[in-house]
Amino acid sequence: MPYMIYCLDRQDAGDLRKRTRAAHLEYMIAHQDKVLYGGPLQSDDGTRVLGSLMVLSLKTRDEVDAFLETEPYTQARLFSETRIARLRQMVPEHPPGLLQSELAQERKTMTV
Repeated sequence: MPYMIYCLDRQDAGDLRKRTRAAHLEYMIAHQDKVLYGGPLQSDDGTRVLGSLMVLSLKTRDEVDAFLETEPYTQARLFSETRIARLRQMVPEHPPGLLQSELAQERKTMTV
């Protein structure tokens, strides 16, 4: 089950992200099998990092919590806010044909 993790950096974090980045990258490399995708959230002009976004492939919320508990940015208390939500992948289609199936269901409920 995909889980989306949306994290915003603390305003007063200073260079904390920079100081913990190598440990964070090592952690992500070691856990690549759990990470569907992710990366830093950037300002519109790309000059500042605002936080992090990760989509993890884990079975339960407990597994997500355990992943984050040992993640270096989390341990360093870099984030002022962390939001976690299950994600139902629709695009790219998984499985193929999902969007057509969803559209057919939606049209069926509209005619009732």
